[in-house]
Amino acid sequence: MKMAAQLLILLSVNVIISCSSTETSTLDNSIKCNEPRPEFCTMDFNPVCATRDNGVRCVTTPCSSAESATYSNGCSACSDKNVFSYVAGECEN
Repeated sequence: MKMAAQLLILLSVNVIISCSSTETSTLDNSIKCNEPRPEFCTMDFNPVCATRDNGVRCVTTPCSSAESATYSNGCSACSDKNVFSYVAGECEN
């Protein structure tokens, strides 16, 4: 039982370190996702609006290759390899 408790504490510390080490503030109040991306995130609900690559590439006319998406928290947003950055709050559609 003691070993399980120690493992749980170690895993929790790893999650906290993973989430906090992938974020950098920018001038426009967005939080930029950095490498390495988090592998584990807490399940708290603190919604963020993330800007992510939508995979669209236009050849003949200009088009947006980014879109906004709401994630449950910043760690979850940054765990998506297509997310560039996020701001606090849900996205307005």
